[in-house]
Amino acid sequence: MSLAKPVMRGLLGKRLRFHLPIAFALSLVAAIGFKYGVTEPRKQAYADFYKQYDAVKEFTAMKEAGVFESVRPSGE
Repeated sequence: MSLAKPVMRGLLGKRLRFHLPIAFALSLVAAIGFKYGVTEPRKQAYADFYKQYDAVKEFTAMKEAGVFESVRPSGE
């Protein structure tokens, strides 16, 4: 009894027909997961931060702390 020869002709095409849709589906799931798991919460966090952010108040606090060289604190 001898072993059957492996079928090598068309092997790449058969493997691609099986693996390519799986790879495409997994990459699509990963992209959607990243969008809704990382980018959407990050955008929402930025939106929430800038709803309450007061740039003038922040500038005044930094000016009073002496962060800037070109603007003196109001006490001086």
